[in-house]
Amino acid sequence: MSRVCELTGKKAMVGNNVSHAMNKTKRKFDANLIKKRFYIPEEDKWVTLKISTSALKNINKLGISAVMKKAVENGFYKK
Repeated sequence: MSRVCELTGKKAMVGNNVSHAMNKTKRKFDANLIKKRFYIPEEDKWVTLKISTSALKNINKLGISAVMKKAVENGFYKK
């Protein structure tokens, strides 16, 4: 499975390692992802999601139902 947030669509970015001599080599910045279980009371079931930590902060602030609804509207999560 790819390392992509299921709610926000965040994924790895590409950049450079830069040495003291300014030599540049390619590297990858992975998204900060965690695997977490959530209970959705409207559907009365548990859902396991691979989400970024910034998405987890949004869930704590807005609630899982609101964040999942927004993710469905943006096309990142399919019911």
